[in-house]
Amino acid sequence: MTDQPVISIVDDDPSVREGMLDLLTSMGFVAETFSRAEEFLNSDCLNRTVCLISDVQLPGMTGLELYNHLGCSGRIMPTILITAFPNDKDRTRALRDGVRSYLTKPHDDAELLACIRAAFEQRETDLGGEHEHN
Repeated sequence: MTDQPVISIVDDDPSVREGMLDLLTSMGFVAETFSRAEEFLNSDCLNRTVCLISDVQLPGMTGLELYNHLGCSGRIMPTILITAFPNDKDRTRALRDGVRSYLTKPHDDAELLACIRAAFEQRETDLGGEHEHN
């Protein structure tokens, strides 16, 4: 196992996970994939995740529930939620709760990469003013 920072992808659709993994690794990022929120929460990647990309609709815990669970346990990380079923109520709630971006499937790769770069910039700003909590 390495201590290298990772972008974690949580999506129950294998083709979406693999597509995002291929995109991110081709851009030089280290990424890991998970099919369920609980799988991610029980992984050794949890403490190394610097950006989380999650589907909104997941079996068990939803993407927004995952984000809120992480926040309640002191693991605040830039999060991008992606959904095939967008609605204004969920989008507004997610952004109000602190989710960095809320994208619609199929997502545009350039838009996703821009959101990831913005998430990294946010993380650098946050770490500049505070100590990271693990």
